[in-house]
Amino acid sequence: MRLLQLTDMHLFAHASGELMGQNTRSTLELVLDLARDTFWPADRVLVTGDLVHDETRAGYSYLAARLAALDTPCHCLPGNHDSPTLITEILSGGPFRTESSAQAGGWNLVFLDSTVPGEDGGHLDGSQIDTLEQTLAEHRELHTLVCLHHHPVPVGSSWMDTMALDNPETFFQVIDRYPQVRGVLWGHVHQEFTGRRGQILLLGSPSTCIQFLPGSNVFAMDALTPGFRWLELQPDGRIDTGIRRAAAYPRPLDLSNTGGY
Repeated sequence: MRLLQLTDMHLFAHASGELMGQNTRSTLELVLDLARDTFWPADRVLVTGDLVHDETRAGYSYLAARLAALDTPCHCLPGNHDSPTLITEILSGGPFRTESSAQAGGWNLVFLDSTVPGEDGGHLDGSQIDTLEQTLAEHRELHTLVCLHHHPVPVGSSWMDTMALDNPETFFQVIDRYPQVRGVLWGHVHQEFTGRRGQILLLGSPSTCIQFLPGSNVFAMDALTPGFRWLELQPDGRIDTGIRRAAAYPRPLDLSNTGGY
């Protein structure tokens, strides 16, 4: 099963909307073109949060039109910059999926909402933990990929790690009871991350707009370009994955820009 992960678009209501000097609709279009050219068709698209930066109906409507054009199932999770209500209202029906799990290709895909209203960091409340436990218990025979917005392990950027999932122990207590879990996938960090917890592959991914500098103690942008993560989930439980990035930004990147995020 071929999966395309798009994350942290930070779109705006207006077509001219910018984040750190970059037009986020333009950077998303670059990444969508790259995906169509290099990793298509995909069986499903995973959209892992921070879809719209200003929580506007117009921003979600624009994204809905662009994702619908892909003509493949899309699973959309909220991030800390999102309006879960608008995601549910606008990104529903047609190719959009709102269920907390999906079973396909011998795999179980689990989708958890880690957002906390008014907070940049994440938390999995009791209902989300129960959802995780229930779907893992019901589908023990299926290899499993768990998706959420916030990172459950430190990525080594201390400023970003203050905005991680705040109850990872509870999360992993459930995960560790089910050996069919093969991977955990997230957005939020605007950078590539790969780690392991036993047999579980831990994956953070670049944004479709600006990138954060890995290993930085303070906010800093990276010169790397926007991109996406591709995943191929194999029948034996192996996850093949990698990152593909656009050749350049639509306009020159100002790495000295430290405001506006």
